Amino acid sequence: MSEYTPPVTGTGVKAGIQRVGGYLAAMVMPNIGAFIAWGLITALFIPTGWIPNKHLAELVDPTVTFLLPVLIGYTGGRLVHGQRGAVVGAVATMGIVVGADIPMFLGAMAIGPLAAWVIKLVDKIFEDRVKPGFEMLVDNMTAGIIGAGMALVGMWVIGPVVHVITSGAGEGVHWLIAHDLLPAASLLVEPAKVLFLNNAVNHGVLGPLGIAEAKETGKSILFMVESNPGPGFGLLLAYLCFGPRRLRPSVPAAMVIQFLGGIHEIYFPYVLMKPRLILATMAGGAAGVGTFMITGAGLAATPSPGSIFAYVAVMPPGSWFGVLAGITIAAVVSFVVASALLGFGRAKETPPESTPTTEEEPEPALAEEN
Repeated sequence: MSEYTPPVTGTGVKAGIQRVGGYLAAMVMPNIGAFIAWGLITALFIPTGWIPNKHLAELVDPTVTFLLPVLIGYTGGRLVHGQRGAVVGAVATMGIVVGADIPMFLGAMAIGPLAAWVIKLVDKIFEDRVKPGFEMLVDNMTAGIIGAGMALVGMWVIGPVVHVITSGAGEGVHWLIAHDLLPAASLLVEPAKVLFLNNAVNHGVLGPLGIAEAKETGKSILFMVESNPGPGFGLLLAYLCFGPRRLRPSVPAAMVIQFLGGIHEIYFPYVLMKPRLILATMAGGAAGVGTFMITGAGLAATPSPGSIFAYVAVMPPGSWFGVLAGITIAAVVSFVVASALLGFGRAKETPPESTPTTEEEPEPALAEEN
C-alpha cells in the first residue's frame, strides 16, 4: 500500500510491532515534505531563528497545530479506505486539533484510520442496497455524518486521552528528576519525543524546572535533556550510511534541519519506520545526559529551537567543553547502536519466526531490507 512499508506476514510479536510501526510510518513518511517545509519556516523565521520575521513566523503554529495533523489523519484514512477514508479521516482529525494546546500528531494517527474504518464498515452495509440514482446522495450523507460524528469523538474522547498520556509522560520525567535519576529520563523522553510529545515534555516539565534552577545557579542541565540534537543526528547518520537505500536520499536534508535548524520532529518518522531504533536514541540521550552530569555542564536558558547554534547562543562560561562533549557522545552512541540495529547495511529481510498466515492479505509494515 505504501512504498515505505512493504508487507510483512506472520502473527508473532515481532510481526505485530512491525505492522504497527509500518502503519505509523506510512501515515507520516508521505508527508515528510510538509515536515521539511515547516522545519525550514520555523528555523528561519521564529524570533530565535536564522532570519527572524514576526509576520512570516505566524505560519509556524497553524502549520504544526492544524496542517500537519490533518495531513497525517488524511493519509491514515486513505490507507484504510481510499479517498473516502481520507476525507473522513481529515474531518475527524479536526475534532482532535481544535482546542488542543499541543500538536495532536498522536491523536491524528489514531482518529484518521479509525474514522476510515468506520466509513468502510458503513459502506459494506449499504453495498448493493442503494437504489440506482441515489448512490451519490447516500455516499455524501454517510461520509458527512460519520465525519462529523468522529470529529466529536475526537474532541470528547481521543483528545482527552492524548492529554492524559502527555501528562503521564511529563509526571514520569518529573519523578525521575526528583529522585536523581536524570540519565534514566531519556528512557521516557525519547519515546515521548517520537510520539510527538516532545514539546509537552520540554515546555511543560523540563523548561519550568530548568528556569527555576538557572535563576539560582546561572545554568541548568534540564534544558538539555530533551533538546540535545546529538541522539537524532546520530540516528540520521546511521540511516544515511546503513538505512534502506530508497530512503537514504531524503536523509541529508533531514540532518541539516535537525542539527542546524533544531527541528527534531524531522527524524521521528525514521524511528517509526523501524521502531527498534528507539533504543538508539534512548542510549544516546542517556549517554549525553550522563556526560553533562559528569562535566557539570548546563545552559543558561532553553535552546529554542534545539539546534547546535541555539546551544552555542545560551552556553554560559565554563560549560563549552561539557555541552559539546555531551552532544558529541550522544551522537556517537546513537550512531553506533542504530548502525548495529540496522545490521551495518548487511541486514536481509527475514520472515517473522511465527508461521505466516494465508487467510488474509498481508498488511503494510516496515521494511527490513536495505
